[in-house]
Amino acid sequence: MASVLILGAGSDMAVAIAREFAAKKYDILLAGRNSQALVPLQQDLQIRFNVKATVHDFDALAFDTHTAFYKSLPQIPDITICVFGYLGEQEKAQEDWQESARIIHTNYTGAVSILNVVAESYAASGKGVIVGISSVAGERGRMSNYMYGSAKAGFTAYLSGLRNRLFHKGVHVMSVQPGFVNTRMTQHLKLPPVITGQPEDVAAAIYKGVVKKKNTIYVKWHWRYIMLIIKSIPEGIFKKLKL
Repeated sequence: MASVLILGAGSDMAVAIAREFAAKKYDILLAGRNSQALVPLQQDLQIRFNVKATVHDFDALAFDTHTAFYKSLPQIPDITICVFGYLGEQEKAQEDWQESARIIHTNYTGAVSILNVVAESYAASGKGVIVGISSVAGERGRMSNYMYGSAKAGFTAYLSGLRNRLFHKGVHVMSVQPGFVNTRMTQHLKLPPVITGQPEDVAAAIYKGVVKKKNTIYVKWHWRYIMLIIKSIPEGIFKKLKL
């Protein structure tokens, strides 16, 4: 049976993704900082969908543990989905390097560290799928969240380069641009309903994208055009805006 490794399995989006793939009869490997907290989800997947689910300790910021973590898995997953991220506080990050570092390392460095390990494994076997959840915030820096956006911009570029390289090895890499999503990470924000998705929307889009071997997907179609407009605004005008 095919299997999916979910990195950062405790988030709302990760739970929805796990259920989506379990419903399609994939075995699920749940990885997060507190594996014991993932046990209820593990049991739910096994009972509800009759699939095998396992839990594993994984810390995105413990870079030197990533190789050992991957080698300790009971099987090489057919699909690896990198879900973890940290929005952080822009104003705090401007004055506090620790906040900046957490944003950068969670959204970029940690993701690159573990996906480098996965990529080498997949390249050696000549198969596999890597899915990275990035953000439309990385498509153009804005004053309200440029620290988070810059880290996601780096991650988007990384996924693009990884896709280019691994295509020649028989491995597919898909980038995901969710846009606004109702989750615990965004619960303090006032999000416009029309362009705001649910975790289940993200999960369904990812499954469909993997099946169709899409390169980049926007969970809500509006975002492709919203970002096209935002990226088209001349810099002389854009810098005067308060976005």
